[in-house]
Amino acid sequence: MNSVALDLGFIQVYWYSLMIIMGIIVGAFLAYKEVKRQNINVEVFFNMIFYTVVLGIIGARLYYVLFEFSYYSKNFMEIFQVWEGGLAIHGGIIAGVLVIYFYSKKYKLNTLKMMDICAVSLIIAQSIGRWGNFFNGEAYGPITTATSLATKGIPKFIIDGMYINNNYYEPTFLYESIWNIVGFIILILIRKYYKNLKTGQLTGTYLMWYSLGRFYIEGLRGDSLMLGDIRIAQMISVILFVCGLSIFIYYWSGSLKDKFKKIYKRGIKWIKK
Repeated sequence: MNSVALDLGFIQVYWYSLMIIMGIIVGAFLAYKEVKRQNINVEVFFNMIFYTVVLGIIGARLYYVLFEFSYYSKNFMEIFQVWEGGLAIHGGIIAGVLVIYFYSKKYKLNTLKMMDICAVSLIIAQSIGRWGNFFNGEAYGPITTATSLATKGIPKFIIDGMYINNNYYEPTFLYESIWNIVGFIILILIRKYYKNLKTGQLTGTYLMWYSLGRFYIEGLRGDSLMLGDIRIAQMISVILFVCGLSIFIYYWSGSLKDKFKKIYKRGIKWIKK
């Protein structure tokens, strides 16, 4: 698989970079539509998005370099070669959340509302960005066969691209991309049709959905960032899932919370009797 999309001689444009840029553009467009719908100041919002994207990419790179420091400490200049791959989405999420939090506080915006808008855009951007891993020949799973991949209905060009170092591999990048597309559809449907939707619940749903899929898919990958015997992405996925669940429950429909409170109070009275 050729990782270079366009070779102009004096500069090479990589598919990895194009996929990330495409994901950002699609995500930004969707965010723009939602911001307009909610009558939020577009200029203020997109200033926040600019800093979130820039610092998110930096955070994603630093996160990756941190857990591969033994390599990059001996190859320092490669730290800046982002087009070669090596962006860890969890690092980007952490950096992005911090930017949104502090920016929202500075401009008196509703932090969770900003995160809800960004969550829908982020998950589709992730789905598109994963294809950069395909062109870079990375983020794949265990060894398999072409026949096994074909029986799963995987297109031939992907099967051919998964032929790396004389072996065929499971296209875990594809599995995560599809998982994120489904998550995107779920978030859109929730936002449009769930009448009791509270601020923060889209963020909670995103964190739960993405973390659940990432935990499983990460277990298949052969290039995970490790901390001893622990896959870092799986550990962070568990933490983010719990955070997402906590946010969703905390901002659950008031009527449902009231019902649970009544049940709780009745239970306490029954125990005291």
